[in-house]
Amino acid sequence: MPVLERPYGGIRRYGQAEVARVKFIKSAQRLGFSLEEIRELRHLEDGAHCNEGRELAERKLQDVRARLADLARIEQVLSKLVRHCRKSRDTVSCPLIAALQSMC
Repeated sequence: MPVLERPYGGIRRYGQAEVARVKFIKSAQRLGFSLEEIRELRHLEDGAHCNEGRELAERKLQDVRARLADLARIEQVLSKLVRHCRKSRDTVSCPLIAALQSMC
């Protein structure tokens, strides 16, 4: 993105191309793409590299699915621990703390 001189009054003006580039980057970030991946996508932007773009998106999708599986596993374990904590209100040993200590 070209650096624009700051005009008198301090407000920079950007053209449509710069605004479109920022919107593209922000959209890709919302989908979980890293800045390096976004740089790759920008190089493919001319539309002639659809296969490469698809491959990058497929890798991202696999990563997202793996993270979702991890989150589902974490949710199950935490849910179980919370249930145990609710059942053992007046005991000395907290099931959550005990479980975390046994994982070390």
